[in-house]
Amino acid sequence: MPGTAVKDGWTLADAPRMDGKVAIVTGATGGLGYQTALGLARQGATTILAARNPGKGAHAVSRIRQAIPSANVEFALVDLANLASVSDFATAITQQHGGVIDILVNNAGVMGFPTRRQTRDGFEQQIGVNHLAHFALTAWLKDALCAAPGGGRVVTVASVAHRRAVLDFDDLQSQRSYVPRDVYARTKLATLIFALELHRRAQRNNWNLHSIAAHPGWARTDIVTNGIGDGAPGPKAWLMDKIFAAVAQSASDGALPSLYAATAPQAQDGAYYGPTGWRETRGAPGPAQIYPQAADPDAGARLWALSETLTGITFA
Repeated sequence: MPGTAVKDGWTLADAPRMDGKVAIVTGATGGLGYQTALGLARQGATTILAARNPGKGAHAVSRIRQAIPSANVEFALVDLANLASVSDFATAITQQHGGVIDILVNNAGVMGFPTRRQTRDGFEQQIGVNHLAHFALTAWLKDALCAAPGGGRVVTVASVAHRRAVLDFDDLQSQRSYVPRDVYARTKLATLIFALELHRRAQRNNWNLHSIAAHPGWARTDIVTNGIGDGAPGPKAWLMDKIFAAVAQSASDGALPSLYAATAPQAQDGAYYGPTGWRETRGAPGPAQIYPQAADPDAGARLWALSETLTGITFA
């Protein structure tokens, strides 16, 4: 993937056509995921909306087809809080598309549960959905991604919240202490560490895939407003929602860094893209700052090993 510069004011109009490519976006029935899927479909990619609610899925597919009558778009069921569902999804999609996947956008996420919850597999839900499920999904799709001409792209969506987070490898499941926003920040740090470590391992093992990270800055989506309000009803959630809505950019603008990472020939392996405005909260996409705790190769190797142990899944 040659090139380094991001065109000033890059928009989807600058993206190449993606006809003939197969793209998966997790959490694509609303918010950033929907806008990412819409953008990929607009560029001609066969776009799979991977999510857990068939009703929302059907509505999202209908909206995309109304906006783009020629869109090749479909919904596929996957529950990221259940690794058996993730495995079934990966197997079915790989078979359905001839063993080749060109783009995987690990976008889905949960945020700010007031009390600690667990996935079907017994993981704390934020780390389970935001990181471990995507780790497993990427592993199960690795061969299909590597089969893509030129190598498949794995775009992992992180967050500016990673800046204030430090992983506690001895309490990754937040069993000793659970503070919703702190746990969310640690999970987004984990997603960025994973993206960078996947890049290192792809290079080291000559895997024919490209790992790139992105973040949306501050974008108006349900996950953010609910998370800032800690999922609490009443005046606190209402006030946080109003404040955030006043300063955040749209979900369509927030999706541009992910779309750049997924489509732009200039997007670099192992890079991180986000908005280039004030403190990376809004604006056109460009290179984003990776904080030291995310860039540490030792942390990458340790998180990878722990993720393999917890999920029972390897990239071998």
